[in-house]
Amino acid sequence: MEHKVLPEILAPAGSAEALYAAIACGADAVYLGIDVLNARRGAENFTAENLRQTVANAHIKGVKVYLTLNIVVLENEISQLMDTVKLACEAGVDAVIVQDLGAAALIKKCAPALRMHASTQMAVHNPEGARVLEELGFSRVVLARELSKEEIAAVVRFTSMEVEVFVHGALCMCVSGQCYLSSVLGQRSGNRGLCAQPCRLSFQSAATDYALSLKDMSLIARARELQEIGVASLKIEGRMKRPEYVAAAVTACRDALEGRPVDLERLQSVFSRSGFTDGYFSGRRDLTMFGVRHKQDVLAAAGVLGKLENLYNEPKKHIQKVGVEFSFSMQAGKAASLEVTDQDGNSVSVDGQTPEIAVNKPTDEARVKAALEKTGGTPYRVESIRIQLGEGLMMPVSLINAMRRDALDRLDEIRAKPKTIQFTDRRELPLGVLHAQRPALRVRCARSSQLSRYLLEQAEMVILPVPEMEKLCKAEPLVSRENLCVGLPRMLFSGQEQLISRLKILKEQGISHASVGNLGALAIGKQLGFHLHGECFFNVVNSYGADALARLGLKDLELSFELGLTAAKRLRSPIPYGVAVYGHLPLMTVRNCPVKAAVGCQRCQGGENKLTDRKGNDFLVNCAWGCSEILNPVPLFMGDRMEELSGLDFGVLRFTQETAPECEKIVKLYQEGGKAQGAFTRGLLYKTIY
Repeated sequence: MEHKVLPEILAPAGSAEALYAAIACGADAVYLGIDVLNARRGAENFTAENLRQTVANAHIKGVKVYLTLNIVVLENEISQLMDTVKLACEAGVDAVIVQDLGAAALIKKCAPALRMHASTQMAVHNPEGARVLEELGFSRVVLARELSKEEIAAVVRFTSMEVEVFVHGALCMCVSGQCYLSSVLGQRSGNRGLCAQPCRLSFQSAATDYALSLKDMSLIARARELQEIGVASLKIEGRMKRPEYVAAAVTACRDALEGRPVDLERLQSVFSRSGFTDGYFSGRRDLTMFGVRHKQDVLAAAGVLGKLENLYNEPKKHIQKVGVEFSFSMQAGKAASLEVTDQDGNSVSVDGQTPEIAVNKPTDEARVKAALEKTGGTPYRVESIRIQLGEGLMMPVSLINAMRRDALDRLDEIRAKPKTIQFTDRRELPLGVLHAQRPALRVRCARSSQLSRYLLEQAEMVILPVPEMEKLCKAEPLVSRENLCVGLPRMLFSGQEQLISRLKILKEQGISHASVGNLGALAIGKQLGFHLHGECFFNVVNSYGADALARLGLKDLELSFELGLTAAKRLRSPIPYGVAVYGHLPLMTVRNCPVKAAVGCQRCQGGENKLTDRKGNDFLVNCAWGCSEILNPVPLFMGDRMEELSGLDFGVLRFTQETAPECEKIVKLYQEGGKAQGAFTRGLLYKTIY
């Protein structure tokens, strides 16, 4: 479907000062959080008490407000979520930004008229994923930041939703929503708004000491291109940044859209990491994308911050976003009247004094027009003035000015009145299924060569990536297909048609199960009629998330490995569920592979597939269908604590670098309750993420 939209400029508002700067410099919308349930809990943020007034002030000035609820919501936070959604409805926010599928389902049920934007944390990156969001009732998708221009255009063409794209700001190494580095290393979860940014520390590759730190992105100079392909919203990252940064970025976006030169040098001075990159958008995914913040970057900012204050601290420079039409009438024997109508259809009328008979010079149209055009210091931009004057009448300009001020003050009051949204708390826990007393063992292998006859016979399910399942079916034509499950790619930026063709062949060969970890993969698997099994990458941490995925067609679900074991066992789910119980957990999923960028794929395949942190730990980098996974140095191990997993339906053993004999040995340890050999971790199963 073709779109023709004028992109909004969407600015971050991590503080009242940043909000003021965004509005003054011409942002069309802002996104902000209150002090709970948002992905920038370290920002100053707003409060439940001042949200209503904050929204009112923005609406007066013609600026939309989107409230961030873009974290995964734990079961014990559902009441807090409902209170916050109710507050958003009462304040009349223009939309909420959501990551959690369970939260989205509850919002749709309790406040169906409240617009939902799918957070970039959902990692939606293809048309198939966008279509699922439409099915779930979202009005906008915030795309993953790793897409090229052509890939963005493909999503725009095949969805009726608005498409929002990040155009400036910090660029995480990992696909948003798929990073577990901070939580596994320090219990500070990026999916919970408390990322400690360990990726910005030293991780050595053959080419750099900072192999997980990318430059900031900037697509502002290419805003017109995004407009041409139909992108609805240009989003600036930075709720942790200063108001001067917000002012500079919004001004640059406005300049780009209106055809003026963009001062990228000033923008780089206010904040950058060794400059900017457009590598994903342009398709140049190489070492030029990597960078860190150096001392000279900090010094450059110090030199421009004072000058940037002028962008928003001088009222005369404020952008007037609300167009108004004036209609003034002055007739003999009647009170003068002024009607004002704004671009949104709001209208007010005020009466003034009865005009006098002119002794010398009667009031003419030029004088009235000059008085009415004095809207400086207000949000209002005069678009037209209609004037009707009786002959020989006079009214002091001061009285016309007073009528103008009175009318615009009343218009402020109308615009500030919240457009409340109906909210009815209709939460109801889903019915839970009876769970197994002892979890079955599922095996997920990176390569078919890791499988032995023992594993094929003993595992409840064996999961292999598409190419490896093809190898197995070719090499072992007589092997039973009943417990075989094909693992779909977590990230599929392109190549859907080829994947579908290969999956159809596998289905004809007797493979009826598919493992999916992203909404796009879910849509493809569902389309082809596979029995679908959800992976941990949906980040499900509450009962409502499990229920939402069950309604989308999943037969069972692996919970997020950020969820503690006790909390996991308390969930009520209409489908069976389990957890990861073994493996080098994938801490990051990246599109610009740091090993490929440093030494190329051939040397990686020759054994140079690792990064080394400042403590000397080696993090293996594993290829995964167009992306790479960065693995935890030590494996999760629960073989000696299987009795503590009672009540879960299955445990997943993730084999990545292990040999076939090692895989078989580990499975036997889990069956017999044996202890781990060498270093291991319990992951987050006995911890709480913050």
